[in-house]
Amino acid sequence: MGLNRPNLAMDNAMYSEELAVAVRVVHMACCLCQRVQDGLVGTSSEQVKSKDDDSPVTVADWSVQATVSWILAEVFGSQNVSIVAEEEIQTLSKPDSADLLEAVVNTVNECLSEAPKFGLKCPDKALRTSQVLDAISRCNSTGGPKGRHWILDPVDGTLGFVRGDQYAVALALIEDGKVVIGVLGCPNYPMNKEWLNYHNKFYQAMSKQSPPASDSWEKGCVMYARRGSGEAWMQPMVLGDQKLEWPNSARLIKVSSIDNPAMATFCEPVEKANSNHSFTKGLVHSVGLRKQPLRVYSMVKYAAIARGDAEIFMKFARAGYKEKIWDHAAGVLIVEEAGGVVTDAGGRPLDFSRGIYLEGLDRGIIVCSGAALHEKIIGAVYASWDSSNL
Repeated sequence: MGLNRPNLAMDNAMYSEELAVAVRVVHMACCLCQRVQDGLVGTSSEQVKSKDDDSPVTVADWSVQATVSWILAEVFGSQNVSIVAEEEIQTLSKPDSADLLEAVVNTVNECLSEAPKFGLKCPDKALRTSQVLDAISRCNSTGGPKGRHWILDPVDGTLGFVRGDQYAVALALIEDGKVVIGVLGCPNYPMNKEWLNYHNKFYQAMSKQSPPASDSWEKGCVMYARRGSGEAWMQPMVLGDQKLEWPNSARLIKVSSIDNPAMATFCEPVEKANSNHSFTKGLVHSVGLRKQPLRVYSMVKYAAIARGDAEIFMKFARAGYKEKIWDHAAGVLIVEEAGGVVTDAGGRPLDFSRGIYLEGLDRGIIVCSGAALHEKIIGAVYASWDSSNL
């Protein structure tokens, strides 16, 4: 990947302001998450709670949601901003969550105080608890086929996050049911794809033994794309006292050109609770994939496809599980603009116009680096489906 400068024509293109703000606020959110994760990993912290579905939620989830909500409302006007997001405030508002709520408020204010570093405006004074709760609860849109809706997953892959591993901050803009902007922050995504096979704590320990060169981008990245541009870009994380430049020395990213299944690397979810690994395993064998799967938390899988580190991502949900739009919107657009193909298992584009769920999804999701691989996977799904136990 060569070093490029983002197409300056994008500055005058449709959604240019929205894209610039989205990239800036995701950079902010990634820095917030890094701080929280550093303090979270290896401690028995009260900063992790369980939601109704037993999935974990942390100080970072709520803090990112509040921060992004506040910034978008400040820039575009709260009356003009509709946000579909994962977290609600019920757990945070309970009497026994007072310490947790205080930690969220402090984290949000610490993050917002650094907004000028990212080219954004900070509040005149620290937000009160009620303002933070309002910012979180404003993210109550259910999307739909009309209008503009921001789609936010504040910490995608919370389980990976609390384990010190991979996670993502995902922000997308949908207009009239179509994803038009996608931004994906991957704070722990190493530049060398081989490191993805190791637990992130081991990777971090090894990195400390051999300090990275200043241009190696060892500390994560932010990817972004705008619909119809035919381009997807990757920026390094903003570290220390650096300021975010826009546009900065981003790299143009492209999907892999590998179209031979025997040479292809495929990703699948780490979490077994909502994925059918057994069907995927059978499909892998029938298609002729030879390499070990890359099991990665969160939308980092989309980042791996977009950047050419892997060629295939398949997810077949267990019975009763419904895919949510915030788990896919940003990643789908970035892969597509980088040259990849994303459909359901029937070969149809994903439909983001029907609320918070990907309604009408045919069996699962297939993400490929190119049309040739995609056709082979779709064919194998049809051949394997009748004999599966899904």
